[in-house]
Amino acid sequence: MARKKNRMSQEVNAGSMADIAFLLLIFFLVTTTIASDKGITNILPPKQDPNVPPPDIKKNERNIFKILINSNDQLLVEDDFRDNTEGLDQDIKAFVLNFGNPNQENVDLYNSLPPSLKGISAKDPESSDHPNEAVVSIKTNRGTSYELYLEVLDLVKKAYFEIYAERVGLTADEYRALSSRDAAEKELMQRGKEDIPMAISIAEPDKTGGE
Repeated sequence: MARKKNRMSQEVNAGSMADIAFLLLIFFLVTTTIASDKGITNILPPKQDPNVPPPDIKKNERNIFKILINSNDQLLVEDDFRDNTEGLDQDIKAFVLNFGNPNQENVDLYNSLPPSLKGISAKDPESSDHPNEAVVSIKTNRGTSYELYLEVLDLVKKAYFEIYAERVGLTADEYRALSSRDAAEKELMQRGKEDIPMAISIAEPDKTGGE
């Protein structure tokens, strides 16, 4: 009869390994930088009541600066084809500050502008009446690249921020760096954009191009 061998069971003490794993977890939690992309900071209009018909807003065509970007990333600006976005921000500034048909309130606004901004105004009767009427419209296709769309949107905002900054004697970068939490800086921000609203219309992309 075979004798049973009295073998001792072998166990590995994993307690120390658990401690090491816990320390590594704490180390990575402390040292890892988690990216927090803010995306595009746009204030969207409130959702409309489906039972209420949308307001009928009549806008003269000359008060709309039209930018179309097709699915091949080609630009059509004010019905003119463009190879690139060069000078687009300056064209938008000239459109916003055109003062082609101002009322008395906007004559006063024009007179309050610094000479550098008055010099941009062409007072063309075929272009925008005044900054309160001017709207920049951006329309894309489904196949339009995000890179070009964002570049165009940034140039439109750049044009407005340059106007606001020049009104208060700052550069565009200095104006954009102002904080609304500081009372003095908040007053500068409000004075810069007073009576010149940033009116950007972004239409829903049509179904041309893309997947």
